Amino acid sequence: MKLTYVWVFYPSHRIKDLYNKQMKNKAYSLLKTLSLSFGCAIYLFTLSSQAVLAKDQASKIKILFLGDSLTEGYGVEKKSAYPYVAADELRKKNHNIEVINGSVSGSTTASGKSRLKWFSKAGPDYLFLALGANDMLRGIQVDSSQKNLSEVIRLAKEKGMTVILAGMMAPPNYGKEYGDSFKSMYTKLAKLHDISLVPFLLEGVAGEKEFNQVDGIHPNKKGHQKMGELVAKTIEPLLNQNK
Repeated sequence: MKLTYVWVFYPSHRIKDLYNKQMKNKAYSLLKTLSLSFGCAIYLFTLSSQAVLAKDQASKIKILFLGDSLTEGYGVEKKSAYPYVAADELRKKNHNIEVINGSVSGSTTASGKSRLKWFSKAGPDYLFLALGANDMLRGIQVDSSQKNLSEVIRLAKEKGMTVILAGMMAPPNYGKEYGDSFKSMYTKLAKLHDISLVPFLLEGVAGEKEFNQVDGIHPNKKGHQKMGELVAKTIEPLLNQNK
């Protein structure tokens, strides 16, 4: 059997065109594969990030601070106000804290309930209630202040919040009778509603020049640090209890 070979000759430019076309197809295919892979990686990363964020949000403990200028942080930087100091102290104990500061300078107990209704939209787990100082300064009757605070506490508990009450004391010049009545108001409320009490929010700060601003009323940065540490010590057992 005789074999016959047929040689087919392609012009060099045709071979080059075919080669370029094949290389382009391969490059396109590779780019398409890489794009799909990159897209999938981005999608998975996004899902992972969202899951981590959701988990972080779910594990956050929201504490609403409802007070006046003492709690708002009058005269100091926001991060130096005692609510944020307390949060930092609690974070050191591995508690994931978010502060909601609903405090307003000059406010009295009368505005407490309406402000609680507003800030409850943020879903706080705890309420740190620090109102009453301006009631005392304005000479508002203790019975009226007690009624207002009681309504705030009751509403907070209805919304599932754990309440911590901050007590205050009247200066000696207000007289012993008023001073005793004002101080005992907080003790009575704590017992009535079965809530935790910080007997005196300004413990170790009031009347101490080192811890106060020039007005002698509002704590300075060092004063807020001291207050924040005190508040954190009161809140931490509740956090451990509610884990």
